[in-house]
Amino acid sequence: MRRILGALACLVLLPNTLGAEDLRLAVPEALEASGLASYIVPRFSLKTSVRISRVGAGAEAEMRFTDGGTAVFRGPEQRWGLEHDGDPRAVRFLDWLKSDVGKRTIESFKAEDGTTYSAAVTQAKVMQEVSFDGDRRKGEVLSLSLCGRCHVINESNRMNGMESTPSFRVLRGLQDWDQRFANFHLLNPHPSFTQIDGVTDPFDPTLPSPIVPVELTVDDLEAILAYVSGVVPADLGAPLQLQ
Repeated sequence: MRRILGALACLVLLPNTLGAEDLRLAVPEALEASGLASYIVPRFSLKTSVRISRVGAGAEAEMRFTDGGTAVFRGPEQRWGLEHDGDPRAVRFLDWLKSDVGKRTIESFKAEDGTTYSAAVTQAKVMQEVSFDGDRRKGEVLSLSLCGRCHVINESNRMNGMESTPSFRVLRGLQDWDQRFANFHLLNPHPSFTQIDGVTDPFDPTLPSPIVPVELTVDDLEAILAYVSGVVPADLGAPLQLQ
């Protein structure tokens, strides 16, 4: 009996930092040094009771932060993803990172040197050059069918637009109207439901479009821009003079 009790006592006194049940997360030096990994892992464990041990980037692990895998956050100047071997606990960790709670946790972190990370990992391309020589008639048709759900395009749908969204005439009256239209896919709320072939990334499977997606090509966008270039701008008055 003494031997049994002695063995049990030894087991109780052993450290559990390398427990066999821990899920191992390989963390690159940059993320470990910043403190991000040590910030988010305990918060996940607190919510889920899934224990995670952080190990070096080259160590054996069930999951690891890399520049590949499923994108989960960005910064500084790098996209970070999570790769895993299919362990259900790792899948749960990935789902948590991509959830609203996980995203808020990532974005609430701030390193001692001021470094922060963004949970916005979908990076659509900025279209700098869009011509005005597209098919204006096609642009009007596309504007009515795609944008007319929310915006007043012209007299033909003046009773169908949403009061909270500006009309095309109002938008045309802005000094940077061309950039706004050329890069509308980057301006909220458009990224959540807009797909431009060859420009935007596919929707995240876990975050489908909340409405019927707006799908178009670069040629379609050029046609819309050509149409808007001919819209009579609304009179927005003189610019504000700040003192």
